[in-house]
Amino acid sequence: MNVVKIKKNKFSNSTREELEILDKSILIDKILQLEAHNFQLKSILSKTLNSSDKKSKKPEFTNRKFDFSKHHKRHIFLKFYYLGWDYHGFMEQENTIDTIEHHVFAALKKSCLIENRETSNYHRCGRTDKGVSAFSQVISIDVRSQLDPNNQNNLDQELAYCKILNRLLPKNIRCFAWSPVLENISARFDCKRRTYKYFFPRGNLNLDLMNQGLKFMIGSHDFRNICKMDVANGVVNFNRTILEASVRSIKENLETTSGYDMCELTITSQAFLWHQIRCIMGVILLVGCGNEKPEVIQELLNIEHCPKKPQYNLAHEIPLNLFHCEFETNDWFIDKTELEEVIKALQEEWTFHRIKSTMIKTMLLNLPETKNTNFQSDCLLRGVESKIYTPLMKRLTCESLEEKIKHFTKKQKIEVKKETNI
Repeated sequence: MNVVKIKKNKFSNSTREELEILDKSILIDKILQLEAHNFQLKSILSKTLNSSDKKSKKPEFTNRKFDFSKHHKRHIFLKFYYLGWDYHGFMEQENTIDTIEHHVFAALKKSCLIENRETSNYHRCGRTDKGVSAFSQVISIDVRSQLDPNNQNNLDQELAYCKILNRLLPKNIRCFAWSPVLENISARFDCKRRTYKYFFPRGNLNLDLMNQGLKFMIGSHDFRNICKMDVANGVVNFNRTILEASVRSIKENLETTSGYDMCELTITSQAFLWHQIRCIMGVILLVGCGNEKPEVIQELLNIEHCPKKPQYNLAHEIPLNLFHCEFETNDWFIDKTELEEVIKALQEEWTFHRIKSTMIKTMLLNLPETKNTNFQSDCLLRGVESKIYTPLMKRLTCESLEEKIKHFTKKQKIEVKKETNI
């Protein structure tokens, strides 16, 4: 993959000259990040002050350091599900502790399954963004073992990894399976295919038109117009291969249809680009409601005909789920007793969300009737929609890939010059 290396100094402030070369979408992202950062710092400060008050009242204890040199290690896969709508994404971040990865590593270290992240030979399969959930997120990692390295096949005698972690994790993050793997196997690089699901209400959407559009995406294409170009992190190759992509209704009785019927997009590839699936849904929703023809997908994938991405809204992040990650190993160990606890936790989440959903639907159905009430899917597109619809191919466009590279290269030179003058 071609890579452009952008040198960054996280401690330096942006100058007016640097900001003037950025396009509108990047400036909006920067403002939103700063606002979120400010809010998170206030929350962290508040939590720190409250916890320090509580700690001051407790007697001090001296903790003996765990001696990892006296214990064996083994390399394993750990499989998690998590409901991501209350978190700021999977990856650890400097300005917040509300990430999945933070809680996973906190549990791993507190249980003394690992000494630290740096020496744990860690890889993650998927990098889900803020609000996105997962049913099958897999990590590879070296963990403490109570079995001799020459005799680690009796998994029933091994540490109860899932049970240990689940006692320390938040209730909407659960580990439900683990698998022994070779030392050189990586959850990131050895994943054969990744499948995402995107759940949505039917509303006034035409699923047949949506499927016609999705068929144009299957195969290898340059998806620079159907993703968020991550040039700042050196990504300049946007070729990906979609293996499967389709939408369907998931209701049991297909004889009658309603705007309240739940549907799902299922899409599979070996790897995806940043915001690729949310961009796909953003376009497919326009096709489903009749604003665009299915063939608009062909036009967006034709880079010679359409070298610049038209401006359109991302689909909402909450319905997206990293549903399945496929590896060569199928040797997953599941503790049946712990599985019951995991099922109970998910059922509890389902119960209260279904109660809320049923209550709201009952209220909706008891409102006075109007001619058209199928607006259920309208809220899935982020941003403000114009009252007068503008076709995608007639909209303002973002910068081309070449322009983005040029701007970030110029920014790099400015930063190098600024560092030289310090």
